[in-house]
Amino acid sequence: MKDVIDIDSNAVEFIKQQGSVVTVRLSPRHGCCGGLANLAVAETRLPDDVHYYLHHTQDGISIYIHPDLAAQGLRIGVEGWWKLRHLYVDGSALQLGHANT
Repeated sequence: MKDVIDIDSNAVEFIKQQGSVVTVRLSPRHGCCGGLANLAVAETRLPDDVHYYLHHTQDGISIYIHPDLAAQGLRIGVEGWWKLRHLYVDGSALQLGHANT
């Protein structure tokens, strides 16, 4: 079975250190002139309401992913160093819209 999302090995290790849970969701970004775009983000925590997400286990990690982002060829990576390390999602096009779940 193909993975729901690709996670590089450094990100897998980072997620395991943070509790082995990752949430992949859309996050609204407002433009200076009133525009809105949703970006895919990854966070090492449970979603606020798990009922809006698909749940998968992959590489020993519990993944909660928004249905619009599953199996889209996305990749989770980690960047930064020491306490400033954080996850990023690569391969996602901006999505225009108003929905935020």
